[in-house]
Amino acid sequence: MQYLTRVIALAAAMVASPLMAQVQQAAQQPVRTTPEPGGQATTRATNTMFTARLMYELLLAEFSFQDGDPQSGYRFMLDAARRTGDEALFRRATDMAIQSRSGPGALEVARAWREAHPDSVDANRYELQVLLALNRLAETEAPMRATLAALPKDDREDFLAALPQLYSRASDKTEAAHVVEHALDNALKDPAQAAAAWTAIGRLRLQAGDKVGALAAATLGQNADPSARWPALLALQLAASDEPQAESLMQRYLQGAKPLPEVQLAYARWLIDEGRLTDAHTQLAAITKRDPEFAEAWLLEGGLYAQQRDDAQAQLALANYMALLKLKGGADASEGMDRARLTLARIAARRGDYPNAEALLDQIETPGQALTVATERAAIRVKQGHLDDAIAAVRAAPEDSPRDTRLKLLAEAQLLRENGRAEQSYQMLNAELRKEPTDEDLIYDTAMSAERMGKPDEMEALLRRLIELKPDAYNAMNALGYSLADRGVRLPEAKSLIEKAVQLAPDNAFIQDSLGWVEFRLGHHAEAERILSEAFRRRPDAEIAAHLGEVLWVQGQTERARAVWREGYRFDPDNDTLNQTLKRLKVRP
Repeated sequence: MQYLTRVIALAAAMVASPLMAQVQQAAQQPVRTTPEPGGQATTRATNTMFTARLMYELLLAEFSFQDGDPQSGYRFMLDAARRTGDEALFRRATDMAIQSRSGPGALEVARAWREAHPDSVDANRYELQVLLALNRLAETEAPMRATLAALPKDDREDFLAALPQLYSRASDKTEAAHVVEHALDNALKDPAQAAAAWTAIGRLRLQAGDKVGALAAATLGQNADPSARWPALLALQLAASDEPQAESLMQRYLQGAKPLPEVQLAYARWLIDEGRLTDAHTQLAAITKRDPEFAEAWLLEGGLYAQQRDDAQAQLALANYMALLKLKGGADASEGMDRARLTLARIAARRGDYPNAEALLDQIETPGQALTVATERAAIRVKQGHLDDAIAAVRAAPEDSPRDTRLKLLAEAQLLRENGRAEQSYQMLNAELRKEPTDEDLIYDTAMSAERMGKPDEMEALLRRLIELKPDAYNAMNALGYSLADRGVRLPEAKSLIEKAVQLAPDNAFIQDSLGWVEFRLGHHAEAERILSEAFRRRPDAEIAAHLGEVLWVQGQTERARAVWREGYRFDPDNDTLNQTLKRLKVRP
């Protein structure tokens, strides 16, 4: 009885399914004409027996698939698809084969679909995706060509843009780049597709580690269409990979008649990451002048001014951003408003206007921002001298997942650690660590609390445990190396640890700061100045300013040192490292 009930339920579901609706619609179409006695030809629809038989086969296929025999299921469905030629059945058979994790079966079904419908975009795309999953790269050329040819002209650019992601898991990236380039030979000759095609090839070359080839592809793509965004975005990706000639392609694009604000905004973000803040301001000003209703530029400019402590300009930019969002409306606008409110709250708190900061935080309702709001509220309470209230604010934040619980614990421990209660922080974290001894975040934060307690041996043991668990834990290597350097012990080992961290995170300005500091401790003052100057350029920060200023000071560059320290004070007048450095050197900036 239970078995019969399942069959009936499945049959009912089949009748109501979109797949069956498509099949029934196809079955109602006229299929042939039959001469009548008077010589007249009349159209006769598909007969009822055929529809009943098809219904039975579809039911059998679905039942087999759901009852633990997926191979029989997709084969029954494939038989029905072959006999009817219906694309909906081919699609379902392919999906069933894929879900059954039968690679060869999925390829067989997809190819049968493509043979029945050689001009079908979906059939060729399915075959391409199955071949990529099977890592049969050489065979992907034909379905790639066919897909591109079958797509409407307006959709081809998006397909070309998606190719690098489709091939991102290929085991042989060089072969993938060659296959795609060969398959796109016709697209490269088409002025409407050449820029996007060269960009796809360039990105695949970059995935294969061929920066020179990627730059050549970006150049050829831009030559084919100087106004196309794709080569410029590839150039930006290359610039982020430290290819020095790539930026000129982005600048050439921006000199065109109508550069897209989204592309110019991406360039501005890269400039900020590079520490080229003046250049970033130039790009953002160009966007807001040419496209004053492009809201995201005002938001980024407001954040950049806030980072530089130019609060009046930050507030002006954010006011423009919020005014544009009010006109736009909708859920995205609400989330954007909250992002602006968060920056404005930080500005207000920095000025000591705590009631306004609290009021702005009260207005933030974006899901997922609750803990961020709580930590900002806690920072305000700390500045007011109310550490226990700050801890209560963090504890009151809602928890939507176990991860939120962990983040709240770490946030509370950080508050304790950084406000004179390092031992309490250590005890809290160590108790959790005993329950989860391999938790990387817990190990790292417990080590930081041990250091604040004056237990460098305990800190070192914990960080070495973390490095053993996670050999690419560059934050642990950097923390251990910096601690050794700062204490002036085992300096060659400290340098080796930090250099490994640099290799793993070459763009991290704080790790560069550690490298500069260990070079200073080793007596390599010129090299220390070079590294720290670059780190400070890329990330203006009070702690980096403290180190760079001291290197300049001991070399007799006192005025430059004072200027750097003053800049550091502007960013964070409460920074411990900066204040301790000035106190030790008996200097007023």
